[in-house]
Amino acid sequence: MENLQSKPSVTEEKKHVNGKNVLKFFIYSIIGAFTFFVPIKINGKTTIPLDHIVTFVGDTFHSIVPYYILLVIIFGAVYPFVNKTWNKDIVNMVLSFFKIIGMIVAFMLIFHFGPKWLFNPDMGPYLFGKLVVSVGVLVPIGAVFLALLVGYGLLEFIGVLVQPIMRPVWRTPGRSAIDAVASFVGSYSIGLLITNKVFKEGNYTIREATIIATGFSTVSATFMIIIAKTLDMMDIWNVYFWVTLVVTFAVTAITVRIWPLNKMSDEYYEGEGTPEKIVTKNRLKEAWKEGMEAADNSLPLFKNIWINLKDGVIMTGAILPSILSVGLLGLVLATYTPVFDVVGYIFYPFTWLVHLPDPMLAAKASAMEIAEMFLPSLLVVNAALVTKFVIAVVSVSAIIFFSALVPCILSTEIPISIPKLIVIWIERTILTILIAAPIAYLLL
Repeated sequence: MENLQSKPSVTEEKKHVNGKNVLKFFIYSIIGAFTFFVPIKINGKTTIPLDHIVTFVGDTFHSIVPYYILLVIIFGAVYPFVNKTWNKDIVNMVLSFFKIIGMIVAFMLIFHFGPKWLFNPDMGPYLFGKLVVSVGVLVPIGAVFLALLVGYGLLEFIGVLVQPIMRPVWRTPGRSAIDAVASFVGSYSIGLLITNKVFKEGNYTIREATIIATGFSTVSATFMIIIAKTLDMMDIWNVYFWVTLVVTFAVTAITVRIWPLNKMSDEYYEGEGTPEKIVTKNRLKEAWKEGMEAADNSLPLFKNIWINLKDGVIMTGAILPSILSVGLLGLVLATYTPVFDVVGYIFYPFTWLVHLPDPMLAAKASAMEIAEMFLPSLLVVNAALVTKFVIAVVSVSAIIFFSALVPCILSTEIPISIPKLIVIWIERTILTILIAAPIAYLLL
């Protein structure tokens, strides 16, 4: 009797495994994984193919990219008023206001008019050249390849395999491992694009999506190289990269167990979701089954690419005007006011406790990260190596900054407030200082 009952489930299992699904799984997933995760050398530059594509587009269409960016910014500023979300709540009202300011700033920068201080190389041109252009080109192109990476079974396959690590350590589903790697190798904007997509599909709870957005969606290895170059640390690049990786994920493992992350809702986006099935045996077989089922239920290629591209453009429109307004405000505060000196006193006891040289300088640098993740590096260029190293790790591990990541998170459907994001940032910064400093003294 038991055998008869098990036959239908075996048939059910095998119906998803056919040549078409196997080809979709391997071909699309390999193209997606190669684009995001395999560094290749082109014209003397070694980076992931996605970065090469973005560089090629930026270089080839150099003269028209600013005008494309301007169109996206106008779209992003107007969109909340068109779809009537601008007055949904106080956060949306404030962000919509800042997006209009961002649009005005974009016009000033592109058509060269406005106050002199805006054109200081460390102000408007820095924000526009380093962040706005790269994010504006990266996210839509990344969204296209994202369709291949997460749409045809790889997410589910990897998720089952790493479930024993992800759940106990970070309290997230196994499938979130793709998010973590995409952020570190690709970009926080791509990581958040994945998180938002998976969350809206009902595969993450609010708590899981928030943990991933604030714990894994850090700046990419490419941005880390820029930090290392700025601080003259390329000779210890491997030490810096791996220490930052370990510290970032160790900090996340702690923050998921304290407020506010441990009290976030376990509800799904639309009330009902698809919790990840807990697998205890035949893990590889179950991973293959899940991958094949996802490939079988996947959208046709071009439809999937179109939907992802549309989501990517909408997210880009939400991010860019916010970077130009919120990011600019952060840079102005850092340059012309003592606000970060004051905020630095939150971290001074900890930089003093771990015996960093010039603990007040390190504390102020740590505080500046909330405005823009590059600012701390600029402040400690001439500091002792151990201070530079710890601040370089803080810049990445603290994760949350207002010039780009906060607008990115707020442009997703993940319901987390700005005060909670600030609390998580303070927790992450303190924990990073306490963990990274002893490692720095040990290794340097």
